[in-house]
Amino acid sequence: MANVIVFDLYGVIARTQSAAARDRIVELAGAPEEPFWEAYWACRPPYDAGQDGAAYWDAVAERLGTRFADVPALIDADLDSWCHVDPAMVDVVHELADQGHRLGLLSNIIQELVPRWEMRHGDWLGRFAALTYSCRIGVAKPERRAYEICAERMGTTPGDILFFDDNEANVLAAREAGMTAEVFESAQQVRTLAQHVALTP
Repeated sequence: MANVIVFDLYGVIARTQSAAARDRIVELAGAPEEPFWEAYWACRPPYDAGQDGAAYWDAVAERLGTRFADVPALIDADLDSWCHVDPAMVDVVHELADQGHRLGLLSNIIQELVPRWEMRHGDWLGRFAALTYSCRIGVAKPERRAYEICAERMGTTPGDILFFDDNEANVLAAREAGMTAEVFESAQQVRTLAQHVALTP
């Protein structure tokens, strides 16, 4: 069984956007909701891989055939919508680290968010042996190279990693890269599966 546990961030340890946050972003964009979110996600991969915020929002506007009145406000609202955690999973991180598990993070995350996370959540982020951010490695899940880089940074091989992600496509890609991977369901699921993970010396 794997002897290293790696987590995705959003939808696992971090909460995804709330309905109120989504409504605020759409209001600032001044665009119809459905086409806005289609453009938002369609343009996201380069942003996750390191593109700057202004260029990302220009791409979203171009896809919608419009111009946004206040891009800095959109950037700020978007960043704030991605900065909240699930306290139950933060507890799990501390528990596993205290038990001696070697932990890692593999997240598709934009560059502007990293300092916000490190400033607000440095206490539990410090429990991870390696933080692998898509924006800093230039590649995002589900591309195979993201998993390989993560394993390298953990000082191991993909075959020694148990990985949790809320996105099934990312889980399947992790398995193809050689990891043991599970679709995240709950804090208790992680605790249960961690009982079968050998502790690293």
